[in-house]
Amino acid sequence: MSGSQVVVIGAGIAGLAAAHRLAQRGARVTVLEASERVGGKLLPGEIAGARVDLGAESMLARRPEAVALAREVGLGERLHPPATATASIWTRGALRPMPKGHVMGVPGTAEALAGVLSEEGLARIAQDAGLPRTEIGDDVAVGEYVAARLGREVVDRLVEPLLGGVYAGDAYRISMRSAVPQLFQVAKTHTSLTEGVREIQARTAADQQTGPVFMGVEGGVGTLPPAVADAVRAEGGEIVTGAPVTELRREPSGGWRVVTGDRVRHADAVIVAAPAAAAARLLRAEAPEAADELDTVEYASMALVTLAYRRSDTALPAGSGFLVPPVDGRTIKASTFASQKWGWIADENPDVVVLRTSVGRYGETEILERDDADLVDVSRHDLRAATGLDATPLETRVTRWTDGLPQYPVGHHARVARIREHVAKLPGLAVCGAPYDGVGIPACIASAHAAVDQLRGDLTAVRELTANPVQSLHGGAGE
Repeated sequence: MSGSQVVVIGAGIAGLAAAHRLAQRGARVTVLEASERVGGKLLPGEIAGARVDLGAESMLARRPEAVALAREVGLGERLHPPATATASIWTRGALRPMPKGHVMGVPGTAEALAGVLSEEGLARIAQDAGLPRTEIGDDVAVGEYVAARLGREVVDRLVEPLLGGVYAGDAYRISMRSAVPQLFQVAKTHTSLTEGVREIQARTAADQQTGPVFMGVEGGVGTLPPAVADAVRAEGGEIVTGAPVTELRREPSGGWRVVTGDRVRHADAVIVAAPAAAAARLLRAEAPEAADELDTVEYASMALVTLAYRRSDTALPAGSGFLVPPVDGRTIKASTFASQKWGWIADENPDVVVLRTSVGRYGETEILERDDADLVDVSRHDLRAATGLDATPLETRVTRWTDGLPQYPVGHHARVARIREHVAKLPGLAVCGAPYDGVGIPACIASAHAAVDQLRGDLTAVRELTANPVQSLHGGAGE
């Protein structure tokens, strides 16, 4: 890539990671971002004087990409794991400890979910070992398969809130192959799902993985994109905000013509790191089949409600927060006790307690049509019911992520394969980001690196991601 002029469209974490990798390899990089800031769903902010995240607030550390990038751009000393690894689930009228010994809510034994499920639900799990094989074909919805093996209560009380925290979606629609690939693999090879989960757990133990599962950044994960942007500039790259791309066309010379307003740029190669609808619009002229596929990607909208309280007014339960099963009919879907989860927030703000709730799932539109004051009120109502917190906040912030999380329905992997097949017909063009291989930060970075490799003619990483999506259990705009 040395000396090549490459334009990256989109300055979310995927676009920035692609630009960083390109700049390191000697390319002359220009990043064009439609909005006025970099970072996408990673947004640093402040409430009552406390630095916080107003978007994604943690990244999966068992995947190397995000932590490695943070270290490369000078944030290594600011990486911190959560101060507590315990969490709860607000179900059947009480906060209950989050069970151990499960994979995305799917247990290896019925006993693992004792206390969360009813006696009938636990007895249903035990039937799994004696059931005939459940065929899954090329893909299957997580909720459909797990309910067939273990009963709906496992899905409704545990799988649904865990998946909802990542995708803000519906477990009965979400692709198991794309969203929980390790479960998909054991479902293909095992008759008993619980037996397959125990195998995953044994394999994980044998790998002797150490260190935290998740990682945050002092000052917020939202400080990662500006740090990557600074690193790109230090390598000679250019980042232009407020520059929506209106046209992307092939040139007779084989390069690309990129139009922003009244400015025309010429590039040897282009990486499109934009949300699906924007990517479809840009690809329509040169890759209409890919654009058609991208037009089918649906998104979920959500809102994050951040609240700050006087510490003297609060007495929260222990742990990092709680998830909420939709089946219980609550408005919020999760709450994070940010001051308890992240030690640096508590250290910097000893007299303030910060927490946040998330509201909105796929298909829920009515709740997100309410004004900010109403969202704060319903959040405070649910927090009071769950934890007893009845104090008046010092300050509140509502951050809306309209069309924030792409949905991965059954067959998503095949759709991604078709998109990449069409894009690959055009030399010097690649795509990356959350619509493809995972919504978490490591997944987006892996997608970006694969796109850079594709421009170099190496399709190994792209093919691997398409066949085996990056495990991306946390780190999206949700909890």
